[in-house]
Amino acid sequence: MTRELKQEYTLRITQANKTQLITILYEMVLLYVDEAQAALEAGERMEYKSAVRKIRGCIDELTASLNFDYELAHNLLQLYLYINRELVKASSHYDRENLEHVRLIISELHKAYQTIEAQDTSGPVMGNTQTVYAGLTYGRNTLTENIADSAANRGFCV
Repeated sequence: MTRELKQEYTLRITQANKTQLITILYEMVLLYVDEAQAALEAGERMEYKSAVRKIRGCIDELTASLNFDYELAHNLLQLYLYINRELVKASSHYDRENLEHVRLIISELHKAYQTIEAQDTSGPVMGNTQTVYAGLTYGRNTLTENIADSAANRGFCV
């Protein structure tokens, strides 16, 4: 993941509600699947293993965030466990087919959560974050983002 993408995801995460956070994690999984497949095609086994490890980290986060008060969480848990098994196979056998299974499942879940996201009107999960203004000034071929109150009133509120 490029530095610019990391910054973009960081900004989106700070302003996301619960549903958007899940959608962002699914997008990150799909991005890491692309990275793993590119590394596999280039014969870069260490990069491949690193990308698969990052996918597993996202899946672990999704698994940890399940709320088992709802029946859907049990079904999602089974999908996440299947994805983890596919990732173990992909990592040990350097198999593109296992990554395609992961992509297929996550793509469908991503579409479903995008639909749910449009209906979720709750506020951001994170409070007390920096305000970022984009587009106030433009550089040559770039968009400049300015941060308001860079150090004032940040952190935990008690």
